[in-house]
Amino acid sequence: MNATTRSAVAGLVILMGSTASPAWSQAQGQLPQKTVLTLEAARRVIAAAEAEAQRTNAPAVLAIVDDGGWLILLERMDHAPMLASVEIAPGKARAAAIYRKPTQALEETINRGRTAAVTAPGFVQMQGGVPLMVDGEVVGAIGVSADTPMHDQQIAEAGAHALLP
Repeated sequence: MNATTRSAVAGLVILMGSTASPAWSQAQGQLPQKTVLTLEAARRVIAAAEAEAQRTNAPAVLAIVDDGGWLILLERMDHAPMLASVEIAPGKARAAAIYRKPTQALEETINRGRTAAVTAPGFVQMQGGVPLMVDGEVVGAIGVSADTPMHDQQIAEAGAHALLP
């Protein structure tokens, strides 16, 4: 909720407070606070991931999504090897955010025989998607598509570490 909306809600509660019963006011309670991933933080994650991709000589497509799986930032590095990576990286990030776990775990589930999981629409359940955590809460995810699954995972983890204190 943005500051304008919060002010409007606060004003509504103050206005209603004079006519509403005390029981109603107590029942409403406080709205929970939520940490959100900002564009600035997403850029920090991308910069760390890009540095790791350059260090390992694995140009990639890097995608950052919010906790609902919606794209915040997409970067296609020069010489990224696959055109399909522009679709794959956001799909990995979306899956990591929505499932609240690394896509490596999802891929392993499929490899162990849960093949029906591949029918989940809009998700890429392959190694290279990592949730972004702040104070134990998923605030988004990074998805990486480079040249190998190992590099994808390594680059994604480097990006995710950019949010650690």
